[in-house]
Amino acid sequence: MSAAINRSTLDDERRSFQRVKVSIYGRFMLEDRSEHACRVTDMSPGDVCLIAQRSGRQGERVIAYLDHVGRIEGEIIRVNRDGFAMTVVASERKRDKLAAQLTWLANKHELDLPEDRRHERIAPRNPISVLRLPDGREYRCRIIDLSLSGAAIESEVRPERGTQVHIGTMRGQVVRHFDDGVAIEFASIQDRQALEAEFSLPVEV
Repeated sequence: MSAAINRSTLDDERRSFQRVKVSIYGRFMLEDRSEHACRVTDMSPGDVCLIAQRSGRQGERVIAYLDHVGRIEGEIIRVNRDGFAMTVVASERKRDKLAAQLTWLANKHELDLPEDRRHERIAPRNPISVLRLPDGREYRCRIIDLSLSGAAIESEVRPERGTQVHIGTMRGQVVRHFDDGVAIEFASIQDRQALEAEFSLPVEV
């Protein structure tokens, strides 16, 4: 009986969290230690819905690593045709932090911000790079400017918004189109050393 009460308590707790619509990418690991790519469509501090080509079974433990969010863990509570929903097991402190992250992510997507505006944009000394698409195709591109969290590039191809791409070794996703190219948001905030090695920045960002 206590198990049923605990399960009911967890269900009530998850329902008390407000879900927000997001579009963030990541990877998850199942109990057999296999890893798979995924995309989060909505999330709360108590649960998360993921789109993925592979799913586990209901009740299976999952560890996920999500862009902008970091590591989460929980168990699968529902399996869908195109993915699954899972709980988020976390301390109260971590859930408060996650709620703040989700609020920022939801507002950023709603306002269609291409990146975190706190980071100064700068033109690199070495603007020529390679844009690589998910299917492996590569295109020469020119970096107009970049920051610790994203880049604007000129390119002959303009992948759809939400497409995961690589600029050199930097992973990110397309967040906006403009006349001659696209804006890309990096999967995580970069450090100056990584950008300097990749693009030869002239001054501190």
